[in-house]
Parts: sequence; C-alpha cells; structure tokens
Amino acid sequence: MTLGEKIRYLREVEGSLRGLNRPLTQQELMKGIKAETGKTISQSYLSQIEGGKRPHMTQSSRTLLARFFKVHPGFLVDDPEGYHAELTSDLRTTEGQLDVWLLQGSERFANDPEVSEVLIKLARDKDTRRCLLLLGEILNTLGLADHLFEALRPDLAHVAGGARAKAAIARRSL
Repeated sequence: MTLGEKIRYLREVEGSLRGLNRPLTQQELMKGIKAETGKTISQSYLSQIEGGKRPHMTQSSRTLLARFFKVHPGFLVDDPEGYHAELTSDLRTTEGQLDVWLLQGSERFANDPEVSEVLIKLARDKDTRRCLLLLGEILNTLGLADHLFEALRPDLAHVAGGARAKAAIARRSL
C-alpha cells in the first residue's frame, strides 16, 4: 500500500468513526488536526502526498498525522513490494487489496453518490471477496439480477428494463 492510499484509507476510517458515513475530506482533516493538536498542515501538501506527486513527507508532518489518526508514525510510509504487516494468507491479502481498490473507486465515482456508497459498503464488509463472488453468481443466473432489481429497487426498474430492451434489440440485429 502506498503512503497516499494509507492516508485516504485513514480518512475513510476516521470519517466512519466520527459517524459521518463517508471519508473525512482533506479540508475536514486539516481542521481536525488544527483543533486537536493546535498545529497545521496544508491541504495542498496532503493532496500532493495522496496523489503520489510527493512520495515522502517531512518527519513533523508524519508525526502530526500519526498523532491525529492514532497510528504509529512508521505506518505512514510506502510498503515495500509484497510487504505484509503480519503473517496473512493469500486470501486476506486479496481482501485488503479489494478493499483499497473499492475505496479508491468510490472516490473516482464521487459524482455518482449511489455507486460511490455501494463501493464503500463493499469495502467495509468483513468478507468483500465473498460479496463480489455472490454478485458474480447473481449475474450468472439468467434473469435473477433483473428480478432482484425489480423487487429491491422498483423506483428504478423501468430504467433497467429500458436498457435490457435496447440490449435485446441490439442482439437480434447481429
């Protein structure tokens, strides 16, 4: 995990711990650090770190963020390729990678709140891999996804139905 991924993950966890049901924004993080420690760190500096444009941070910034997030300062560095903090199975490593990937995806789809929220829910589940495998089985079972969608989201069933009709017409014309 890179330093930027770790900070984004910590903002996600902190937002959840504070009852926001979303990640802390960078601005909220800056205000929280100021309120809790009396010290400051710039939002642009944090953005550069999260974006990978600044691969390292100063010791004082690392200490400040570690104190705010209540993690060891040594956590706030890039992990070496293949590094694991403890003995883990390949499955747990996959689970962690899926969670990070889903959280990153939720940020990329911030303009679609429903998709972003679902990605966060998946990442928060204790067995993300199992959830994705279940989704795969639902999609493999002919018509099941449509029936579930109609039952669980009747308000949007007509939208999905229109997409299905267009797909069926396109298949017939091939």
